[in-house]
Amino acid sequence: IVTLLPDEARRGAEAADAAVARGDVLGPLHGLPVAHKDLTWTKGIRTTFGCRAFEHFVPDEDALIVERLRSAGAITIGKTNTPELGAGSQTFNAVFGATRNPYDTTKTCGGSSGGAAVALATGMLPIADGSDLGGSLRNPAGFCNVVGFRPSPGRVPIWPSQAAWFPMGVQGPMARNVTDVALMLSAIAGPDPRAPISLPEPGTVFGRPLDRDMDGIRVAWSRDLAGLPVDPRVTAVIEAERGTFERLGCAVEDDEPDMSGVDEVFRVWRAWYFEACYGTLLDEHRELLKDTVIWNIEEGRRLSGPRLGDAAQAWSALLDRVRRFFERFDFLVLPVSQVPPFDVDQPYVTEIDGVAMETYLDWMSSCAHISVLGLPAISVPCGFTDDGLPVGVQIVGRQHDDLGVLRLAHAFEQVNGAGRHGPPIEDLARGESA
Repeated sequence: IVTLLPDEARRGAEAADAAVARGDVLGPLHGLPVAHKDLTWTKGIRTTFGCRAFEHFVPDEDALIVERLRSAGAITIGKTNTPELGAGSQTFNAVFGATRNPYDTTKTCGGSSGGAAVALATGMLPIADGSDLGGSLRNPAGFCNVVGFRPSPGRVPIWPSQAAWFPMGVQGPMARNVTDVALMLSAIAGPDPRAPISLPEPGTVFGRPLDRDMDGIRVAWSRDLAGLPVDPRVTAVIEAERGTFERLGCAVEDDEPDMSGVDEVFRVWRAWYFEACYGTLLDEHRELLKDTVIWNIEEGRRLSGPRLGDAAQAWSALLDRVRRFFERFDFLVLPVSQVPPFDVDQPYVTEIDGVAMETYLDWMSSCAHISVLGLPAISVPCGFTDDGLPVGVQIVGRQHDDLGVLRLAHAFEQVNGAGRHGPPIEDLARGESA
């Protein structure tokens, strides 16, 4: 938590107690403390985006997700750390520095919702909001042994937004277990006229019980999502839990959709998004931006009309192939991340199992490629490497089947139990490396 508001938190708690004493109608999140990702507008509260250009920015409005959390009774206590402008799955920036992994403080917590994941894992918060374009809800959840849910685009409406029609970037809930994720989602989901792609179903649908008979549920099992390099330590943890899905009654089969062209689609439209949102920032404050952000914006400026057109066609063809794939399966299961948590001083992964990564984005492909599909996906604790580093499993559902994803994830975590093994809090309190 990089901005802490103890006085506001205390006043919020006193107001929550008073509401209980008066017998007021209480919201589903009444009295729960929450800290918002430092990319999210919070009225009157410093919001830096992890960027020196915004180091002293204080919004005069709340983001829609903050409005909804407050309306549901949550108490804002601060802001959580993020990489600069949310770029990259490693949470460090020039404003606040790096956020470390609570299971091994020499390692990264992931990102870009890394501060939120650490605050949850260490018990600072019961719930937290995050956002996800290329894996930023899922990767840090996997690295920190908590739950991060990427909902369907439009499920949690986004406002304000500089790219309101863009479906790849979403906001969503994080918590230590799936039940709490669903509770938070019930408060932040639902339509809003300020968000043109918002879905019509009310958030209350996610307040339904998550228990469900999984007998006969068809699960496609993918070790590497069509040939991505994966660290053998990750593969070992994920493969060891295949039997858990089978014991739940799922019919598990090795299969995966045809992902041809997905990497080009992600790179093109991410570059377009960065130029659309941050092009002016580059013109005015280039010297205050990190190299990877500059590269991403300039990639957007190099896009041509034909390349955008080709990427749009490839995207449409990909979505149709995946739609047909999910006529045969209910869920796709795969690793969240291709590597376990890596050194906190390493900006990004440059090699996986002997395969060199071309850009700072490539090591996140197991998440980023799923983002392109527009499907609900969740990271759930799965287990630990031999040296005690968390590994998450990713469950992907059919179009708009957010509730189904939550139910399968809930069933898995009840049997698996990895999420109940928290970090060594006493060692962390003494300042010792885990």
